[in-house]
Amino acid sequence: MPVPEALTDKYNVAAPRYTSYPTVPYWNLSRFDVTDWERTVKASFVQTNNTDGISLYVHLPYCESLCTYCGCNTRITKNHGVELPYIEAVLKEWAMYKALFNDQPVLREIHLGGGTPTFFSAQNLRVLIDGLFDGAAIHPDAEFGFEAHPGNTTTEHLQTLFDLGFRRLSLGIQDFNPKVQFIINRIQSFEQVKKVTYEARAIGYTSVNFDLIYGLPLQTLESMADTLQQVALLMPDRIAFYSYAHVPWVKPGQRRYTEGDLPDAYLKRKLYDMGCELFCKIGYHDIGMDHFALSTDSLYHAEQNGQLHRNFMGYTHQYTQLLIGLGVSSISDSWYGYAQNAKKVEDYMTMINAGQLPLIKLHKLTDEDMLLRRHILNIMCKGQTCWNHHTHHSAGLINSIERLEPLFDDGLIELNSWCLKVTPLGKRFLRNICMAFDERLWQNKPATQLFSMNG
Repeated sequence: MPVPEALTDKYNVAAPRYTSYPTVPYWNLSRFDVTDWERTVKASFVQTNNTDGISLYVHLPYCESLCTYCGCNTRITKNHGVELPYIEAVLKEWAMYKALFNDQPVLREIHLGGGTPTFFSAQNLRVLIDGLFDGAAIHPDAEFGFEAHPGNTTTEHLQTLFDLGFRRLSLGIQDFNPKVQFIINRIQSFEQVKKVTYEARAIGYTSVNFDLIYGLPLQTLESMADTLQQVALLMPDRIAFYSYAHVPWVKPGQRRYTEGDLPDAYLKRKLYDMGCELFCKIGYHDIGMDHFALSTDSLYHAEQNGQLHRNFMGYTHQYTQLLIGLGVSSISDSWYGYAQNAKKVEDYMTMINAGQLPLIKLHKLTDEDMLLRRHILNIMCKGQTCWNHHTHHSAGLINSIERLEPLFDDGLIELNSWCLKVTPLGKRFLRNICMAFDERLWQNKPATQLFSMNG
């Protein structure tokens, strides 16, 4: 539905994407050490491994060239000799975690992210996955996926990973316009994307996702219309339609262009509206935040059945309590705590080779953290949340409810004494609604900008 310009301006503030609560800048690093982290991993594993299984995220950071828009942790090189040493380190890290478990892990989800996972040869990816499978069982409802660059994903990549059980593929496209591709240094043709998409479907992949970004430098309504029409020709099963996050103070590569090259707030809103309108017109359903899926896709079914879940990997149709992140900069979630790996490849490798879990940041969730996280997850995944007279006595929740009043006045939520429900208008502002429950942010407002603008 059309969004009033005044509301877009009012809520265009720096806001987290809430793949976790608390968000990383607000982790309390002083009350949780590696021994504590291992204890929570063991507890979560015992509680849920035999029923839900566990999730693995593997960060593969290498890329041959720098995409200047990218906010991910990457290492740029054309030296493919780095592949096997890095895989060996990841498998050593996985062995450290397996040593904590009292039983063989049951793998429910595996996601390969980056960087560019298809930087790695198909043969070396097989070495990685076989190593992850060693000593593990596969859950009957397991789902494995990987991110890929259309320009370097080969038939061998697709077939090898399919043979290993992968059924989901996410292609980083961002935009099809040549001028936009040039300025963000992300070059791939429509024909390359078409080839990978068609080959994946022929092999048997059941879900192909396209990543698109609005708000990129040099984007216009005309160029976006062309991109969207080309996407419509291929009809991916899912579309992730993200707002460009301009954070040059974090990612210096974004200084290749200036704020003057970016669409202004009005144009950015129009780009988003154009995408949403077309997606819904051709049969996609608006899922959670920034995602669209066909009615045949598992993400749509999960939302319809109230089973949509969100974690550090983004939206998923399955819930696991324990998520182990392997590789440089990966983040793990034991449900009771969070842990992030070293961000530099050299530091990561040094710690692994010394027999240490390569952790540099940790956070133990308090009872209030867990309560507020549940409400944020409900809003992100179900569009509503409720509380009762027992939990209402949490100081953080009381403060959060008070902060909801302006959102109610603006028509973004329906609100009564014990529940809120996101309205169709409010779905565009999920990050703002969740911010009302972000007690740590409100208690420690940053002096400098930590997050990207909402849209």
